[in-house]
Amino acid sequence: MSEEKRIMSKIEQAARKRLEERGVTIEDIAELVYYLQSKYHPNLQIEECIHNVNRVIAKREVQNAILTGIQLDKLAENGMLDEPLQTTIKSDEGLYGIDEILALSIVNIYGSIGFTNYGYIDKEKPGILKHLNDKSSGQCHTFLDDIVGAIAAAASSRLAHRAANTE
Repeated sequence: MSEEKRIMSKIEQAARKRLEERGVTIEDIAELVYYLQSKYHPNLQIEECIHNVNRVIAKREVQNAILTGIQLDKLAENGMLDEPLQTTIKSDEGLYGIDEILALSIVNIYGSIGFTNYGYIDKEKPGILKHLNDKSSGQCHTFLDDIVGAIAAAASSRLAHRAANTE
């Protein structure tokens, strides 16, 4: 295995570990993919959704977004950012859009259908997204909720592109 592959593997492992530490499983994200795509693919199985989520997370850009976003959430959660950024991120202020910008870097990997999926799921907040948006837990998920939604949207786009190429 080349040095580059080994480093990437460590980064991917770290990204997956951070998701788990924050209470997000691959299956949680796959359920969002199923939510987005099942009406278009009547025979869709959750295993196919899991496969597409794993393929998205295998991308270095996605791993970097996961690690960056979760780190910023944790810093805000622990009161370690300078003001006014601390309050802005901790409260997930409505006009703070950097969390969405980071998420859009994930969505952009699989084309324009991802933007539509992301906007829809960000508004509806099904499944794990509802939990991540619950401020009563004391945890800060300002970046994570958008990242999870973006991974689901990108995996949905990947699935849709693959299905279109086989028809």
